[in-house]
Amino acid sequence: MDGGKFMLQLLRIAFGFIFAVLSCGLFLAWGFFRAGHPETDPIAFATMVGSGLVGASVVGATALAPAAVAIAVAEAARLRSFLFHVGAAGLIAFAVWTLGAETPDTAFRPGSAVALAAGFIAGGIYWLIAGRTSGCWFGGKGVEQRDRPKGA
Repeated sequence: MDGGKFMLQLLRIAFGFIFAVLSCGLFLAWGFFRAGHPETDPIAFATMVGSGLVGASVVGATALAPAAVAIAVAEAARLRSFLFHVGAAGLIAFAVWTLGAETPDTAFRPGSAVALAAGFIAGGIYWLIAGRTSGCWFGGKGVEQRDRPKGA
């Protein structure tokens, strides 16, 4: 195990999670307010950004435990797949959205597609920052050595 790579990956994970929940909160707020350009309606835009930041804190607090489990699995198994990270975040968002929903029929709760899309966006942002390098701090052959041709 390389300690320097481990510390760098921990920083990537923290920043990846922060930016993922920020993007999720801002996406949800944008969908709710649909504010235009800041020059046309600055108050609506500021309200959208402010509620997006508050929403991001709620999303982050709610999704922290399941996201930590998904991140730990990805790190331990060296899962670098875009589909894994986007799918896991979408599943977490959908599960949190439907948690405690008491609908009389079997239909999905209203807004489920929006919550799922917000999770997909968050997963994509996390993958860009930290998911592409999951498990890079383990010993043994790293990405640099595995992808290099045998003669090089």
